[in-house]
Amino acid sequence: MAVALSAVTDTVHFATTDLVNWTLVTDGQGVLLIDAGFPGSRDDVLESLGWLGFGADDVRAILLTHAHVDHFGSAIWFAETHGTPVYCHAAEVGHARREYLEQVSPVDVAKRIWRPSFLTWTIAVSRKGGLVRDGIPSAQPYTEEVAAGLPGSPAAIPTPGHTGGHCSFLVDGVLVSGDALVTGHPVSPRIGPQLLPGLFNHDEQGCVRSLAALGLLDSEVLLPGHGQLWRGSIREAAERAAAG
Repeated sequence: MAVALSAVTDTVHFATTDLVNWTLVTDGQGVLLIDAGFPGSRDDVLESLGWLGFGADDVRAILLTHAHVDHFGSAIWFAETHGTPVYCHAAEVGHARREYLEQVSPVDVAKRIWRPSFLTWTIAVSRKGGLVRDGIPSAQPYTEEVAAGLPGSPAAIPTPGHTGGHCSFLVDGVLVSGDALVTGHPVSPRIGPQLLPGLFNHDEQGCVRSLAALGLLDSEVLLPGHGQLWRGSIREAAERAAAG
């Protein structure tokens, strides 16, 4: 799973892999990671930091769109080994600490394993630590005060549905949507703005309501948790995803 890094603005960089993406926001003094891939994505995350001239100790904080293992996996290591602060929406903190788990069950995946795309994806995510159930006990709520001290000061856009406390972020005019709005996924035959398949979502109707909220944003660059960067009206992207 090779990682590719794209400069989106002077401060925002988008790291993509076949399985999951993350965003790096820089200010010259350090880096903010928005999401952090699987536990097994650590080397890819470190490589993406290195391309910008930074190392693990330069990560000022990790900001989670949500606490699924494919988005916060390497954050476990950063928090434990480097004491990196980890933040998420207040409604997602308990999930990040693993006081509970809102994630597709192995049983639900096994029911679909006969499909080649699911089989290939399941093997790939298992190799990346997709079955890890560790939490981040130090996870804290993301507040305006916290935002003011971080590169880019991302604005929180609550987008519950995929998980109860899922949150997207607007930074330097760019929408980092996590899994509230994606442009592809290894088990999806579609390319372009879409919701993730329903089995991955905690509240499908909540996902649709959150799309409507995203559609109100004045942004024309989308950095999704899965799939490629998308340029164009976020309203149009949200409408396409809602239409299915």
